[in-house]
Parts: sequence; structure tokens; C-alpha cells
Amino acid sequence: MKRLAFVFPGQGSQRVGMGKAWAEAHAEARQAFAAADAALGEPLSRLCFDGPEADLQLTRNTQPAILAVSVAIHRVVAARTGLRPALVAGHSLVEYSALVAAGALEFADALRLVRQRGELMQAAVPVGEGGMAAILGLDAEAVEAVAAAVSRDGEVCAVANYNAPEQTVVAGHRLAIERAMVLARERGAKRVLPLPVSAPFHSPLMRPAREALAPRLAAAEFRDPAVPVISNVDAAPVASGAAARDALERQVDSAVRWVESVQWMATAGGIEMFLEIGPGAVLGGLIKRIVPGVAVASLSEPEALSAAIAAATT
Repeated sequence: MKRLAFVFPGQGSQRVGMGKAWAEAHAEARQAFAAADAALGEPLSRLCFDGPEADLQLTRNTQPAILAVSVAIHRVVAARTGLRPALVAGHSLVEYSALVAAGALEFADALRLVRQRGELMQAAVPVGEGGMAAILGLDAEAVEAVAAAVSRDGEVCAVANYNAPEQTVVAGHRLAIERAMVLARERGAKRVLPLPVSAPFHSPLMRPAREALAPRLAAAEFRDPAVPVISNVDAAPVASGAAARDALERQVDSAVRWVESVQWMATAGGIEMFLEIGPGAVLGGLIKRIVPGVAVASLSEPEALSAAIAAATT
């Protein structure tokens, strides 16, 4: 069997209908969604399966919904296949999913923390004052230079996500982001895309959210993970519950170092295949650009499970 990493996709992968086929096909997924509904005291599963889309797109709902779907799929994989990861990682909010998969955090606790995280991040910056944009076709160093050049007069622009070698996301004050988009085009960016998000995630403007989330994280029980979890903020494994908690706190207002995380898994971690567990296939595409030629499979729908097992075991 190939040496596997389980990776979990984050915000932006959500869609109405996600997880429904898994729940219809497998008891483990149904049980996971029932547990999510109970933990939050509301029908999160119905929102995942049937929408409405406007409600699913609200950050306070999007974040626990994606977590629930990824954990539901993981439970099917864990129960019905012999696939076991050597490493796990989650992009942004679903570092929580990775910790649940590694046995470091209870599913119900993760759901409640992610719901609080989403609410606090939304509240940190008034609607309309912040923004995010993806810059394609410039390397990370060039985007860092753009962000530094447009940050002035108290308006911040900072790198929020290092997603692929030439795909970097910036976040900050709306006017600074608008300046960054113009300057990035002038400096040769192939595409510059404003992101349809409600807050400037993973930027220094999220400091109030980090400070408010810290006591909630401190109150939750974290165990040492059974499988090393690669943290977004350090692009390195955490091996203790205390380190996992600290990494989750710091990632709120720090950049997601996904490129370095994947590179670490492929080199130091010896990973031969990445299995994407959750809605969509965004991470698979990014991983192929970060480590060309590596084996990747995405489990968005149950029909993909047989092929993933075959690819991992041959």
C-alpha cells in the first residue's frame, strides 16, 4: 500500500447537496450527520443536503457544514476500507477535521469550536470593510511585495493563503485589496480574482477573533494525535494536544502555508499519495501543481471510493 496522507478541503468547497449521497449510502455517514445536528442543536445536515444556498454560504454555517461533511466521509473510509494515513492535514478551518481524524479532538467539540470561530471571524471586521483576492501567475515573493507596497494609511494587505506556487491569496482592508489587484496586474499577474467572502480571513485584521477564540480553545479537551497533523501555521507536524491547540489559535490571523505543508508531506513525510476527503476536488488540483506527478484521489462522492482504494493499494 502507498504511504498516504489524508487531506481535508476548506471554505470555498461548499455546495448544496454535499454529503447527501454519502449519508444515503452509508450508516457511518448518517450517524456523523446526526451527531452534528445534535451537537449544534439544529439541522445542519438538512442545510448541507438541501440548502438554501444563501444560508449555507454564511460563514457561521459554512465552516461547521464542511467539517461535518469531511468527518462523515472520513468515518466511512475508516470503517469500510483498509486505508490508513501516515499524516493528516486540513486547509484552514478543516485543520479541525484533521484533528478529529487523528483522534485529538472530539467531533462535537470541533463543531462547536468551528461555529464559534466562524462567528468571531465574521464579527472581527464590519461587513464591507474587508476583502480577499486570489492572485494567479505571480510567485509568492512577488505577491508579498505587492501586499507590502499597497499597505499604507492604516490599511492592511497581507498574504492569507499560499495555495500553490503561482496561486496566492491576499486579505485585508477592502481599499488595500483593490490597490493590490491593480498593482498585481501591472506586475504581470495572469488573473486577479476578488473572492466572494464576508471577511478578510487569515490576516492581521482577525486578531480580535483570535483573542476571543483563545479561551474557548483552552476550555476544550485536546489529546495527543494518533497520527501526526501538519499544521497550517507552521507547515510542520504537531504531535501533542497542547501544540494542536496552540496552532489552531495562531492560524486565525496567520497565513495558511499550504504549499510548504504539501512539500513537507511529500519529502520529509515520504507521502506517495494524497487522498482528499470532503466536498469538491480543489486540494487535489493544488497538490498536483505543488508536487507534480504525485498520486492524488478525491473523495467527494461515494462512487470514487473503489477507484481510490485501487490506486492506494497498487
